[in-house]
Amino acid sequence: MSSTAPSRHPPAFDPRQVPVLPGAGAEVLEAVPAGRLTAEGLRERFARSPVWTPELVRERRFTDRAPAPAAVLIPLVVRDRLGLLLTQRTAHLSTHSGQIAFPGGKVDAEDRDATAAALREAREEIGLEPGHVEVLGSLPEYVTGTQFHITPVVALVRPGFTLLPNPGEVDDVFEVPLDFLMDPANHRRHGFEWNGEMREWYSMPYQEGAIERFIWGATAGMLRNLYRFLTA
Repeated sequence: MSSTAPSRHPPAFDPRQVPVLPGAGAEVLEAVPAGRLTAEGLRERFARSPVWTPELVRERRFTDRAPAPAAVLIPLVVRDRLGLLLTQRTAHLSTHSGQIAFPGGKVDAEDRDATAAALREAREEIGLEPGHVEVLGSLPEYVTGTQFHITPVVALVRPGFTLLPNPGEVDDVFEVPLDFLMDPANHRRHGFEWNGEMREWYSMPYQEGAIERFIWGATAGMLRNLYRFLTA
C-alpha cells in the first residue's frame, strides 16, 4: 500500500519539464505601475501599507522535517531600472540545491529578529554589507513544503557594494529587472501530482543572453506576493 504521508526528502524532478497548467494566467492582471517601481515609490508603499491579502502563504508539505524559522532578504539595487539580486545555490546543499533563491537562511538564536537574520545571511552568503542596505519592511510569512517558515525582508541596496559570494553556498549572483518580475505576463503556474495530491507553483523564467534564469517555487511565490502587495 502506498503512503501519502510526507517523506523526509522532497521528490527529485526538473521543474522546467512540468507543464504550465491549462487556464493559468486567464485572470487579466496589470503590471505594477512604473512609478511604484522606484526607490521613492517603494518607500511610499511600505510607509503607507494598504490592506491586502497575500496570494500564497503555505505550500503543501514535501517532508516530515520539523518547522524552522527563516528569513530572506529581497535586495533591490537602486539603479535607473531597479534590479533584484538573486543567488544560484550550489548543487551539494541539503535543501533547495541548485535553485535560484534570495540570500537568507535559518534565524539563529543570536539574531535579534528576522530582519537581523536576513541581513546577517546576506553578508555571510554574498558579502553584502548592511551599510549598503535600507530595509523597507517585511512581507507576510511564507511556509515552504520543506517546512521553512520564511519572513521576506524587502530592502533597497545602494550601489557601490562589492559582493563576495560564499563558494560553499552560492554558485552565482545576478540581477533581474524588477519591472520584469512585477509584470504578471511573465508569471507561469505549473502543477503535477505527487503522493495523490496536486502541487502547484509559479515560475518567472528570465532570459539573460544565452542563460535562462529559471525562477520558481518559493522564490517565485514570494515575488508573486510582492506583486500583490504593490498592486493592492
